Amino acid sequence: MRIGVVSDTHDRLPMIDRALALLAERGAEALLHPGDLVAPFAAQRLKRWPGPLFVIYGNNDGERAGLKEILPDIQDGPLSVELGGRNILLHHFVDWCRPEQMARADVIVSGHTHGCANEQRNDKLFLNPGECCGWVTGRCTAAVLDTDTLSAEIIDLDA
Repeated sequence: MRIGVVSDTHDRLPMIDRALALLAERGAEALLHPGDLVAPFAAQRLKRWPGPLFVIYGNNDGERAGLKEILPDIQDGPLSVELGGRNILLHHFVDWCRPEQMARADVIVSGHTHGCANEQRNDKLFLNPGECCGWVTGRCTAAVLDTDTLSAEIIDLDA
């Protein structure tokens, strides 16, 4: 199964649209967002995703009631989901994950740092798709997670 991962969108609508289009083109069937959408109008864009959507709050998601109104299933992390036969742990910042939560996961997906991470450690994939918005690093990115190969690809959105 191919899963799209986008994080730290921070209201940058053109990049959200670009990420969703590229992830769909690459065959993503589900979408994960580990936080920092920021405003409800950005959540409206994610709501257009045609498949399963899993979103958690980040530390900059201040308008929680408005986000919850648009995305009723949004919640605080950690969130554990089973997709493509893999247990995926979703949390905004990897340092906030407890060891027992990570022990049960095949993949740990996070955001927060605005930097990309795509590495195998102790038979687990640690994935941070970087920042979709590009506000901090100047690089707009997303990722495609492949549960069959337990690997991921970071995608540059403005390339």
